[in-house]
Amino acid sequence: MIGKGFYTLFYKELLRFSKVAWQTLLAPVITALLYLLVFAHVLEGRVKIFHQIDYTVFLIPGLMMMSVIQNAFANSSSSIIQSKVTGNIIFVLLTPLSHLEFFSAFVLASVVRGLAVALGIYLVALFFVTVPVYNLGFIVLFAFLASATLGTLGVVAGIWAEKFDQLAAFGNFIIMPLSFLSGVFYSVHSLPPFWHGLSQFNPFFYMIDGFRFGFFGVSDVSPWFSLAVTGSFFIALSTITLVMLTKGYKLRD
Repeated sequence: MIGKGFYTLFYKELLRFSKVAWQTLLAPVITALLYLLVFAHVLEGRVKIFHQIDYTVFLIPGLMMMSVIQNAFANSSSSIIQSKVTGNIIFVLLTPLSHLEFFSAFVLASVVRGLAVALGIYLVALFFVTVPVYNLGFIVLFAFLASATLGTLGVVAGIWAEKFDQLAAFGNFIIMPLSFLSGVFYSVHSLPPFWHGLSQFNPFFYMIDGFRFGFFGVSDVSPWFSLAVTGSFFIALSTITLVMLTKGYKLRD
């Protein structure tokens, strides 16, 4: 049952990133804009993408989802590792919060940050091009699932890491490569057979492909299959996270 403790922790997490919105919200939007300007200028007309879709327009949903992935992960993981390193995680663990409330507060705060960044990128992009919306339901659903999934993965990474270096390695060697190699800047059908097949094992690819379907009505794979993969990944990660919280893994030591 969700109680006042959940709302307090959730509110605390919202305040944590909103107090430095220039860093947590504005900076990712500017970064995505720079990607858009550089890649659109260099690759417009040179990369094989969906029929009758300009490369600049094609790029925007990918940049939105990449930013969702990176910021949702950063939100929960950085909060937990900071609390562990400074020692104030004990004040959260001593409260009568259930494991589900603890989990939900961190993940939902990550969702809010991820969606806010995505919306900011979309609004800025409208100053340059017109971005169609084919199915708003798919857009919202994939954005929510992706940010919740990466918020959950951030909780796992934050619990696992014992210092900032370990968390940075997790982001640099797992999150960053998977997000860049997930079809943000290209359609996987333009890849050689080996790399095309390898892309099918990247869960971030399905998040981006399903999200992009919501804008254009076309995708590299079935959006329903992408939804099934993304949903299954979220459920699996959530189960692992709740088990870790129940056992107190690296939190009660």
